[in-house]
Parts: sequence; C-alpha cells; structure tokens
Amino acid sequence: MADVAAPPPPLPPQVTEELPPPEPPLAEPPREHAPPEEQEELPPPPPSAVVTTTAAVESELLEKPPPAHEEVVVSVDATKKLEPPAEPPKLPQSFVSFKEESNLVADLSNPERKALEELKQLVQEGLNTNVFFSQQAPEQEPETVEDSISAGEVSIWGIPLLKDERSDVLLLKFLRARDFKAKDAFAMLRNTVHWRKKFAIDALLDEDLGDDLEKVVFMHGHDRDGHPVCYNVYGEFQNKELYQKTFADEEKRAKFLRWRVQFLEKSIRKLDFNPGAICTIFQVSDLKNSPGPGKRELRIATKQALQMLQDNYPEFVAKQVFINVPWWYVAFYTVISPFLTQRTKSKFVFASPSRTAETLFKYISPEQVPVQYGGLSVDNCDCNPEFTVSDPATEMTVKPGTKQIVEIIIYEKCVIIWELRVVGWEVSYGAEFVPDSGGYSINIQKSKKMSPMDEPVVHGTFKVSELGKVLLTVDNPTSKKKKLLYRFKIDLLGD
Repeated sequence: MADVAAPPPPLPPQVTEELPPPEPPLAEPPREHAPPEEQEELPPPPPSAVVTTTAAVESELLEKPPPAHEEVVVSVDATKKLEPPAEPPKLPQSFVSFKEESNLVADLSNPERKALEELKQLVQEGLNTNVFFSQQAPEQEPETVEDSISAGEVSIWGIPLLKDERSDVLLLKFLRARDFKAKDAFAMLRNTVHWRKKFAIDALLDEDLGDDLEKVVFMHGHDRDGHPVCYNVYGEFQNKELYQKTFADEEKRAKFLRWRVQFLEKSIRKLDFNPGAICTIFQVSDLKNSPGPGKRELRIATKQALQMLQDNYPEFVAKQVFINVPWWYVAFYTVISPFLTQRTKSKFVFASPSRTAETLFKYISPEQVPVQYGGLSVDNCDCNPEFTVSDPATEMTVKPGTKQIVEIIIYEKCVIIWELRVVGWEVSYGAEFVPDSGGYSINIQKSKKMSPMDEPVVHGTFKVSELGKVLLTVDNPTSKKKKLLYRFKIDLLGD
C-alpha cells in the first residue's frame, strides 16, 4: 500500500505522548532529517545590540550560594534585521524515525537504479501500446499505429512521465511506494493515470468548490528543512452545520473528496520536482475536539479519502505529526494500523495536548508555527506588522521556580521593538530599561502575572535616548518548565 497521510501509529514511549487521529489529510508521510550538525561558535558581539540571558534561582534558597548564571549572546547588527541561518537547523538525532531518501539518481544503489531503468522501459512500452489511455492489458497491441502516443503527451502534476530529471523524481515516488518492484510500480502508475482521467483532475483544478473548508485544511509556513506545512484541523467539524454540509449524504461526501483532491493537487504543483529539491509536504493533523470515529459519515469519508490518497499520491508526505491527540485515538489506530505499511507508520509522530508546541518546535521553528499552536506566526493579521515569518525567534526553556532575564544591550540611540510569549503563560512578565549611567531605571512594563487566557503574544516598543540595556523578565513560580520565545528588531535614530 502506498505511503499516505493516514492515521498515526501506536504511542511511542518517549517525550511525545502518542496516539492516533481520525482521517487522512493529504498524501503520504515522509522521512526524517539528517543528524544534527555541530554548532558553529557565535560571532563576536555586534556594534549595536547584544542579548544576554540570565537564569536566577528563586529567593527561597537564599542560604545557598546563587547558581551560576547561564548566558546566551546573540549578535545583532542594529542597521539590519536578524537574518535566519543560511542552513536550517537539523532535528535532534533522537527524534529521527525515518530518513527521507535522496531523489538523485547518482545516490541510488545499483538495484534501485536498475529498477528505475526497468520502470522507464515499461513506461515507454506502455506509451507505445497506449495502455495509459485504455483499460486494455499492457501486453495487448494498439488497434492502429496512430493509437500510440509520445511520452510528452502523458504527464502527472505537470511532469511528463519520460522527459528529464523531473520525470525520474516522479517515477521514484511510485517505485518507493512499491518497494522498488518495477512491475508493481508500473501497475500503480498506470492505474493512477486512469484514475486521474476518470476523476477529471485537469477540470477539477479550475472548479469553484467554495471556501467553507478553508479553516479545516490550510498551508502555513515551512518546516526546518524547507518543506511546506499543511495543517488539518478536525475540530472544525464540531460545527454541526459544517459537518452536515460536508458529510450528510453521498453527494456531499463526493464534493468533499473533490475539494480535498483539488487542494492537494494545487499544493503538489507548487513543489519542485528537480533532483535534490523539495517535493514532499510536512503534515500536521490537529485532533483537538475531533468528532471521533463514532461519526458514521465521517468514518465513510475518511476511508474513501485514505484509499484514494494511498493509491494515487505516493510519497508526498515528508512527515505526519498528530497533535492534541485524545485518548480514544489509540483504539481507533489499533483498528486501522494493520492496513498501513511500516514505511507509512514510521513517518508518524504523536503529541498529547501538553506536548503540542514542544513537539512542533522540534520540526518547525517558532516564527513559522501559527499562534494557536504555540508559535508566533499570525496569518492575515495587522496586529503586529513589524514581524513576519522571515524574522527568526529565539527559544529557551525557563526552569521551574526560576526567573529568566533577557538583557538586550543597546549600543546606539534607537527604537527597539520586541515580541515575547511563554507558551501557556502562568508566569509573570515585566520589562524595564537600565541606562549605563546607572542610578535609576525606567519601568516599561510593570511585572504582571500572565494567565493562559491572556493574549498569547505580548509586544513592546521603547525609544532609547541613552545607551543601556532593556531587561525582559519572566518569573516562573510553577513546578513546570516553560517555553519562552522572543524576537526583537532595532531602528536607529538619526543624529
């Protein structure tokens, strides 16, 4: 069975609690990332600003000597915004469960290369005998010579079956879905071409199917390796009106499938099929408030979508992360697990509600993660136009019972703008400016206890007319560690 975005595997015994989800969002899941590379030493402090982070143990332990301060220095050029690293950070090796194979022909093993050549030969024979546009068996001869067609006339996702290196990348997807068995891969490819014609994919791309489901499935940002990220929000179907409008009868379910395929087709056509480029999608399935497997109509639609995706969209999922996984999904996954290949299941990651943000940050940088999932990215919103997904954020852990102080040292007169969040809050936050001349400080934001109900992200701005440092203080009185995210930029003042 081809690899597709399907329900998750059994819970793993690690940090992320695991469970399984309801329906399949996109195509199939992917492999993981390369082991982490060694970190380079940070460059020397910049001419404009430096960030120093100090963690101090709470005052109850006064009789003990103060703990050693942990310091982090970030170099910032005050005239430029902080640029993201040229090379995206790799995932920690301990979280690598599936390594995405290379799609470069030169990297294939000899048996794999031989299988690719065999498949290309079968495709050419199939084109010559017209089996891609007829239901006759491949060994049958076409009725006339005129019936044969050229490779350039048959394409999938805008990629010809036999033309250039992109064709090899496409064929490798079918080969990997069939364990490099050329004949099986050819049968899958032939059936996919037939299905696409029957489903009228080309016409579907221009069809207006409405925007009722735009909050159910949407693309947002990229993961740390550059894969586009697709979010599938099943909780939206708690809306009874939307549920009935989408799944109430066979006609509505058929329209839902067409909408889902249309969304996937448009997403795939934005991928780069050149060798070495990114041609898979990172899938996130949010199971919070999901209707669950008890809903008959949803179960039917899910089964239909899963089968369709597995049969016709091989190897398009780079990874499948299930978040806000409820207890019941374990039982659901037990039922569907036997129908999933080991390759597909190896791409799954599961996270309970309390581990959702932490899990996503392992694969997606915070500035790329939507605010509702613990990140800083707000789509189509003017609430803080100073920052975008292109402005990298710093993330750190605030230990239980500690106070974290971020010191932003200012070297020039400027206006400093920042945003900060602590996932789940339950901490106190304050900001002040301390001039180098000493003797006084300016209270920018009086320390305030932040609850989970407060705004997820706070924003601040301060005009610096004399050199000094801005202190952003987060006091964590709880027994739980907290994830702190912040970023800032500086606009220099003229003379």
